[in-house]
Amino acid sequence: MISLAGRDVLHAWGKFVFTGMGLGLLIGVTLTMAGVYRGMVDDAKVLLNNSGADLWVVQQGTLGPYAEPSSLHDDVYRGILSMPGVASAANVTYLTMQVGEGKRDVRTMVVGIVPGGPGEPGYLIAGRQITRSHYEAVVDEKTGFKLGQKIRIRRNDYTVVGLTRRMVSSGGDPMVFIPLKDAQEAQFLKDNDAIINERKRTAANPAFNKPGVLDAVLESQNHNPFVNAVLVQIRPGFTPEQVAEPIRRWKRLQVYSRAQMEDILVAKLIATSAKQIGMFLVILAIVSAAIVAFIIYTLTMGKIREIAVLKLIGTRNRTIAGMIMQQAVGLGLIGFIVGKISATIWAPMFPKYVLLLPDDSLRGFFAVVLICILASIMAIRAALKVDPAEAIGG
Repeated sequence: MISLAGRDVLHAWGKFVFTGMGLGLLIGVTLTMAGVYRGMVDDAKVLLNNSGADLWVVQQGTLGPYAEPSSLHDDVYRGILSMPGVASAANVTYLTMQVGEGKRDVRTMVVGIVPGGPGEPGYLIAGRQITRSHYEAVVDEKTGFKLGQKIRIRRNDYTVVGLTRRMVSSGGDPMVFIPLKDAQEAQFLKDNDAIINERKRTAANPAFNKPGVLDAVLESQNHNPFVNAVLVQIRPGFTPEQVAEPIRRWKRLQVYSRAQMEDILVAKLIATSAKQIGMFLVILAIVSAAIVAFIIYTLTMGKIREIAVLKLIGTRNRTIAGMIMQQAVGLGLIGFIVGKISATIWAPMFPKYVLLLPDDSLRGFFAVVLICILASIMAIRAALKVDPAEAIGG
């Protein structure tokens, strides 16, 4: 049986191999799509791990700070520090924006941190951490920025003092870390015309245009006292819920543990993307099955006379069916090898992180074999209906 399948493949090896390569590219795309989803999940987990937090304190009634906007007064952390079980707490802001360097700009997530507190990059591959209160930045290497470079955020220039790796947002954008005060200013900074117009409106309001009041109001408009979240680290011996519950009760704020925040990011933030990728995987599986079925059926119909001869000399139907099925599985194996190699080569070229897991490859392998077996059924049925007399009637 193996000899029959092998000899038949050798007879039309060109069509067989090139079809396998074409199928392999489809399988490579399928594996890559699975890797894109895995990469999105990994980016979400990396975002949480890099924060160094055990709890996220955000505005009540929101899923912030990653899935929804969240706004807290920047003095809230002082009260949280006094709560039982809290080891440290630090404000943090997140702002997705374009960061420029010369004529080039990069889509990034700008993170405002308190140096030495939760939210600071956990490790560096070059340079140092932020030590000054203004105009220094630590960037992810994916931004392409180098140590000592000047980058522009809003109106101010920042010097890159440190490089880190795999510090990304849930959307895969590389992070740029700057001092908290600078980030607060950048997040709510208005252009000059808007500031002038706002001052005119305030001065024209009778409620504010009073001695001693107008100056105070104008000053408050130039200051941003808000942050997006407070990152909390808990003391040993306390569980996240033991620390979170008093904060929810007494501070009237929303608190999420690491497990809850991961569920928000994976189950809510990237849920739509996951469904879309799932649909692509189903479509690609159907297309792959159709290609295998068509090619195997075409090859089978092209050798009807040979199959009739096999039947005439007493070859069992099981042997003929096995020959066709082996060809289908062989086609799938060639496709899987080509697809796995292709996905491994082009995955690093994608702008977003593509995570190719061995378990996904193993599941893909068995799926390809199953698809090929099912796709060969139509050709097997056609072969078994061949009349041995056709070998004589030619």
